[in-house]
This record gives sequence, structure tokens and C-alpha cells, in this order.
Amino acid sequence: MNDFVVGCEHIGIQVRDVDCSSRFYEEHLGLERIARFSMSEPYVQRIVGYHPDVTLEIALHAIPGSEVQLEILEYRGVEKTPVDPATANPGTAHFSLFVDNLDGLFSRLTARGVEFVSEVQTSVAGPMKGSRIVYMKDPDGIRVELVQRGVVA
Repeated sequence: MNDFVVGCEHIGIQVRDVDCSSRFYEEHLGLERIARFSMSEPYVQRIVGYHPDVTLEIALHAIPGSEVQLEILEYRGVEKTPVDPATANPGTAHFSLFVDNLDGLFSRLTARGVEFVSEVQTSVAGPMKGSRIVYMKDPDGIRVELVQRGVVA
């Protein structure tokens, strides 16, 4: 038996409004919502460090082509302070999703008012050399890296 990491089950993000964020990922990126539920059991409160006050509102989304799920969490019943999710700030995070037609997706999302950090860029170095890449922002400013692999030689 291995005592090191052997896989990934989900990526979790904390948001202001679970239903708003869930709709964003469904409507703009096509992620299928597979569950929506609440949890306030004492063991969950202890795991997240807010015993006995918190209720977690949770939406789970399937990430196509992967067994990893996106878990969208809204913490209720506890004080919250929004963070500055700018890319360079310690403690912030982003996650990356592969797409087939990044330029088309970028145009469609821009027309819908989705905010991006930059225009689509082509990687000229490193393991993603030749890929098209851009960071978009979700409703809470969480960065989502969109990647179209190996478009340019």
C-alpha cells in the first residue's frame, strides 16, 4: 500500500453565492452539475474548522474528460472576508481546463461579458509550448486557466 498521493477526487473553490457560481460554470463552460446539497454535520464542521456554526452549500460539477470534479462551496453561518484573488497573491489558486477551440470560446465569453486577465496568448516556451492559453475570471475573481494544447508548432 502506497502512503503517497494516488489520485485527485475534486477541486474545491469557495464562493459568495453557490447557485450563481454554479450557473456560471454550467452556462459559460458547459460543466454539468451532478449534485447540489447542504452539509452541516459536526464532522464536516470540524473538518473545515468551523464547528459548530457552519453550513456548507455545495454544487458538484463534472469536468469533461476527467474523473476530477469541481466542488463549488458557499459557507453559511460564519463570518467571511473576501480575498484579493489576483494571480500573484500568496494563498490564491487557479485551476486549468483543456478546451478545443479557445479563440471561439474567448470570443463567445467576451461577448457575454466574462472578464479575462488578457487576450489569448501562445506559449513559446516550457511544457505548454505551442499551446494557446488565457486566464478568465469567475464571478468571485477566481482564475480559470483555459488551454488549447499544441495549436502552433
